[in-house]
Amino acid sequence: MDKLSRREFLGQAATAVAAGASVVAGATALDNSCGASARTASAPKAAGATPGTKSAVKKATDRVALGRSGLQVSLVGMGTGSTGGGHQSNQTRLGQEGFTRLVRHARDSGINFFDLADMYGSNPYFAKAVKGLPRESYVIQTKSGSRDADGAKKDIDRFLRELETDYIDSLIIHCVTEGDWSTRFRGVMDVFEQAKQAGKIRAHGVTCHSFEALRAAEASDWVQIHQVRWNSKASHMDAEVETVRALFAKMRGKGQGMIGMKVVGEGDLVKGDKAMSPEECFRFQIESGVVDAFVVGLEKPEHVDQLIRGTQLALDTVGYRSAAV
Repeated sequence: MDKLSRREFLGQAATAVAAGASVVAGATALDNSCGASARTASAPKAAGATPGTKSAVKKATDRVALGRSGLQVSLVGMGTGSTGGGHQSNQTRLGQEGFTRLVRHARDSGINFFDLADMYGSNPYFAKAVKGLPRESYVIQTKSGSRDADGAKKDIDRFLRELETDYIDSLIIHCVTEGDWSTRFRGVMDVFEQAKQAGKIRAHGVTCHSFEALRAAEASDWVQIHQVRWNSKASHMDAEVETVRALFAKMRGKGQGMIGMKVVGEGDLVKGDKAMSPEECFRFQIESGVVDAFVVGLEKPEHVDQLIRGTQLALDTVGYRSAAV
């Protein structure tokens, strides 16, 4: 895959900082994960957004509502799946000490939303990283690659053990491409709903990797959380920008919690003659009005700082937006 190297990205980041811009290195949490072979505490309240207007969200770490799911997360979240697959990722390759240092720095900086997955192998790493922290101080999203009810049941029980928690905040069906997934994977969906009723998870949803799957997600009343591929150049997305913008606006308008990923398009947006700066990528997420929050795969504590600074610049410029309904 033609992907921006860490050294190249940081070199561009340094140039942007010299020009007065805030930057972040890294790709979104799901930028390179789905090609791999793999299968009731309340968070702090946040000021809500009136559709079509700016809201009281002023900082990158302010809490926002994920649709009508009941979850409140920081506007920016930390992904753990950069170059993820086969139960590992760039984050887990840091080793437990490095992973813990990264998560703790993000949490101490105000980020409470952490995007995990079985495919990344990040569940047990995260459990050790947050050992001793109040459970209500962080929101866990993780993902299952199972496509049948029995596998989904086993995943949920295993995830709870790996995460050393009584509940998962958001559980996602990972990397869905089928246009009929909402009927084909009905058994998985029912297991997730039963787990929600039992208090094992707080919300459930999907990540889609085709436009047909996206359309099925928009039509489904089951979807509470939707993590979507979204950037200004349609890089590694499921359709052209305006096509998916219209669909995402409908999703957000009906109350699906919308989380942006592919924020820098696997690095494509921040390299070449017409490269965007990372903070321009963050601004697009906020200004578009069709996502509630977005996640970025970060690999160093300083990348956390750069993400927060870059998002703050975008917020100061355009404010937080909601899709008109």
